[in-house]
Amino acid sequence: MTAETNASENPSPELSDDEVRDYLKEHTDFFERHPDMLDHLHIAHSTGSAVSLVEKQVSVLRERNVEMRKRLNSLTGNARDNDRLYELTRTLILRLLEANTLDELALAYAQSLTEDFDVEHASIILFGDPKQSTDNCRIESADSARIEIGALIKGKKSVCGALRKEELNYLFPKAGEVGSAAVVPLCGATDMGVIAVGSSDANYYTSSMGTLFLAHIADVLVRLAPRLQSDGDPEDT
Repeated sequence: MTAETNASENPSPELSDDEVRDYLKEHTDFFERHPDMLDHLHIAHSTGSAVSLVEKQVSVLRERNVEMRKRLNSLTGNARDNDRLYELTRTLILRLLEANTLDELALAYAQSLTEDFDVEHASIILFGDPKQSTDNCRIESADSARIEIGALIKGKKSVCGALRKEELNYLFPKAGEVGSAAVVPLCGATDMGVIAVGSSDANYYTSSMGTLFLAHIADVLVRLAPRLQSDGDPEDT
C-alpha cells in the first residue's frame, strides 16, 4: 500500500473556525512570519466586492483616524469655548469690582450678561426692603422670594432647566415669554438673593448643562454686595 493510498484513506481532520481563531490568538506573529498570506485573505466589502486583509486594516485605521480627528476637534472646540467664557467672566468680575453702589453692581451684571455673554434675559434679585429698589437693582423681601421661588433657593444649589411659569414670571417679570432658565442662589451668612439667566427656548437650558461660570459670578456677588450696603443700600433680612 502506497503512502498516497494511506493519505486518501486517512485524510487530515478539517480545522474548525474556533481552532483557527485560537491558534492565531496564541501565535500573534503568524502573519509576520508569513506575510505572503495577507494577500491571500479577502474580506467581503459592503459593496459586494472583496478586499485584502491589508486593505481592510488600512480602511479600519483610516476610520479610526477620522474618529480621533473628530474627538480632537471637539476637545479643541470645548477648550476654545471655555477660554472665551473665562475671558468674559474675568471682564465681568473686573466691572463688578469697580461698582460703588448696589445699583451699579446690578447694572454691570445685567449689561455684561446680555451684551457680552449674549444671554437673552438676565436677572439679579437681592433680598431686603422692596421700597429701596432702584432702576437697576431689584430688591424683594426674602419671605416673598421663598413663597414664589422657594423650591429654587431652598437647596442653595444651581438649578437649570424648564421652570414653572410662576417661577419664570417672578425671575423675569418684564421679559415676556421665557421657556427655560439657569438659577443660582446668592448664599452668604444668610440668603442674600438670586441671579438667573433665561431663554425663550424651552430647551436651551437643561438639567445636564453646567453652571460653573454662573456659580463663580454668584460667589463674587456674595462677597461684594455686603461691602456696598454701607452706602445706604438695603440690608439683608
